[in-house]
Amino acid sequence: MPPLILAFAALAALDIAGVAAGPPALEWAAKPLLAPVLAVHLWRLTGTRHAPVLAGLGLATAGDVALMLPGRAAFAAGLGFFLGAQLCWTAAFVRAGALGHLRSRRLLCAVHGAGWAAAVAVLAPALGPALGIAVAGYALALVTMALTARVLGPRAAWGGLVFLGSDLLVGLGAAGIGFPGQGVLVMVTYTLALALITMAVAAAEPGAADGVAPAPSAPRLRT
Repeated sequence: MPPLILAFAALAALDIAGVAAGPPALEWAAKPLLAPVLAVHLWRLTGTRHAPVLAGLGLATAGDVALMLPGRAAFAAGLGFFLGAQLCWTAAFVRAGALGHLRSRRLLCAVHGAGWAAAVAVLAPALGPALGIAVAGYALALVTMALTARVLGPRAAWGGLVFLGSDLLVGLGAAGIGFPGQGVLVMVTYTLALALITMAVAAAEPGAADGVAPAPSAPRLRT
């Protein structure tokens, strides 16, 4: 496993321990470094060829910091940063041919659309008009990212799906719907999603990531 991915795993474990055990210092020390470590990993393998993905990781860093702050204003700021991240990643996947990939998968798109509508219907009333609309818009961007990520294969597809689950848990918490261990589960799924998506992008480069080039038929991000 690449050293920076091991470093990411160690940071994720520290952050999860901070969420589980409660010392805020652990979370503050680890969480802001999660996305930057993945960005450095991707940059070392591919340079700036995947600038939108790197930009998305930068926006995710800002979102992580904002979401650690209290209050609805900080939550809204975090939502805005992560909206930017989803749009950056979606742009990268569209460049890789995601629209053509999804053209023959209309049922899959419809299922994701129905899931988006159901989640919005549950969350929006509890969040209030302004935040409810913002969450609906963000959720649509997130669903789009998860769909377009499928162009890079199973690892990216799982990354998108896990990201959906993680942010659904965040939305439920913001709406006052919680359960024991919810914060830990949010971070487990979030860190897993970030790693899967980043490694899928890296693996789209011949010989990159874990040293294995993609199969000849596997889609690659255009440069």
